[in-house]
Amino acid sequence: MATSSCEDYLEVENPSTLAQDTMFSSLSYAEGALTGVYNQLSGDDGYGSRLSTLYPNAADDFVISGDWNPEQRMGIAHFGVSPAYSDLQNPFIQLYRGIERANICIKYIPLSPLYTSGTVAEQAAMKKFYGEALTLRAQFYHELIRNWGDVPAHFEPSAEVKDLYLAKTDQDEIYDKLLEDLKLAAELVPWMGESGDPTTRVTKAAVKGLRARIALARGGYALRRQTKAVERRANYLDYYKIARDETNDIIQRKENNLNPSYENVFRSLHGNGVADVTKEHIWQVGAFGGNSRTDTKLGFGNGPRIDGASKYGRANGLTTAIPTYFYAFDSIGDSRRDVTIAYFQVDGTDNKVLTTPMLMREGKFRKYWTAISGANQTLGINWPLIRYADVLLMFAESENELSGPTGPAIAALESIRKRAFFDAYETEARMGTIPTDKSGFFSAIVKERYLEFGGEGIRKYDLIRWNLLQAKINEVKAELTRMKNGTGRYANVPTHIFYNPNKLLGPGVSAQQEMANFDLFGGAASTDPLGGSVNKVMYTPGPTTDPAGYRKINWRAAITDAQINGANSGFFSHFTPNHSELFPIYFGIINSNYRLTQDYGY
Repeated sequence: MATSSCEDYLEVENPSTLAQDTMFSSLSYAEGALTGVYNQLSGDDGYGSRLSTLYPNAADDFVISGDWNPEQRMGIAHFGVSPAYSDLQNPFIQLYRGIERANICIKYIPLSPLYTSGTVAEQAAMKKFYGEALTLRAQFYHELIRNWGDVPAHFEPSAEVKDLYLAKTDQDEIYDKLLEDLKLAAELVPWMGESGDPTTRVTKAAVKGLRARIALARGGYALRRQTKAVERRANYLDYYKIARDETNDIIQRKENNLNPSYENVFRSLHGNGVADVTKEHIWQVGAFGGNSRTDTKLGFGNGPRIDGASKYGRANGLTTAIPTYFYAFDSIGDSRRDVTIAYFQVDGTDNKVLTTPMLMREGKFRKYWTAISGANQTLGINWPLIRYADVLLMFAESENELSGPTGPAIAALESIRKRAFFDAYETEARMGTIPTDKSGFFSAIVKERYLEFGGEGIRKYDLIRWNLLQAKINEVKAELTRMKNGTGRYANVPTHIFYNPNKLLGPGVSAQQEMANFDLFGGAASTDPLGGSVNKVMYTPGPTTDPAGYRKINWRAAITDAQINGANSGFFSHFTPNHSELFPIYFGIINSNYRLTQDYGY
């Protein structure tokens, strides 16, 4: 293969010194080439950091903390990132590197004698590799499109592209190609139960789940280069049908199911012996090696903050929850709140210390849930790409759009809610009634996805494809104002909370037990059985005088007008509709290709 002298993101990288005919005439060599494609999912510039925790966290669940700076990570959370921000470069390049490696596999696997005339087992293996490569390429392109919109597209190895100075291709055209590719891949790749593959490998459910996700993106709203407006195509229902059919296939297969413990869904990602017993995880990005190329910084870059002097070692925890997100969960019954949101940090003496609502962190990825301590930043925590809960909710959403809230759609949504709630608190009563009208059911889906997928890199892209991003940004600001003022549903939220630090119980204890162990002052109703619990203290007015022997921390009082509407410190301070939904392309990449344009007002 020749090396191109033009765009860095299309630079040809020879993964082997072997000739192509040799590489793909051996099952082990072909699988090695495919492994090279998988490797482009992980690392700092993949789902180990940038694609998982930096790019998505700018929604009504979590944001990257800090005041606006266009050339730093905070520019993304504030929707005002500059084309000069360096972290826009390497993930873009890595995604194209993954596409290039996938293109080589897709080109040469079907030409292999093992594919065309090998034994039955050899042909099956090579067809499986081919389907995996098609799926991986679709994932890379999907990530490019949802962050940058129209992008250059090529579907053959760069060495065979006559002119690598590519202009942008319309995202609809790319998506339609990917949907056809994934339809073929679903015929080639076996179910997990047939292949015995781990969830870090593509199986038929992963192919179908990704095809459903891409179909909903194709049928959803997107910022269009031609009109410079967020629009949805007239034929969007065709794509909702694809999503409905693909998710229904997974459901009817009955190979995957919801994990009965919401918390264990995420503990199982940490390499700590906790099993995903029902195969809720359909596809994960594997993390290994303790380095920035193949591992992840999950649990360090996000998750609860931990002091470096602690026995667990430092965790930075840069991703913060929107304060009102805490109050979106049911105050007693919803098990997801204390898993999703970590409203504590760990000090140098291993005590858990209550934070203000402005400093709550992601809770699904926690360093102390791993066996790794000390100064390590790479913790071997896998990233969840597709899980069965998403399949159920994509099915419910697409079925509702096509036929209204049918019985199967209601059952899918209801199963998610039932898993979330504690039986001890009258699940049915606290869950409420699921709407049976189309509009009401869609609103229920919007809320359920909000509660179910917090911190998993999904919410921002959901809001964009529903054309609800601006509405939710406005809603966040209005709700934060009510919370600051203690009005409406926040009328009983305390201004201050009184607590004492106490030992973090550690990895063997559930998130709910950890929070129940917090030493909180019981508030105005201190004789109540729940007097000193989070479920009482955070939801009732505090005492009229400061109790002796307790630390005082701002709760409602921590929220200021500047943090709501400040020019640079307010949430989403630089959001501009029909512009901020997509990133600019890094200026160095633009400068390397005279046909590449910087669009969307950048």
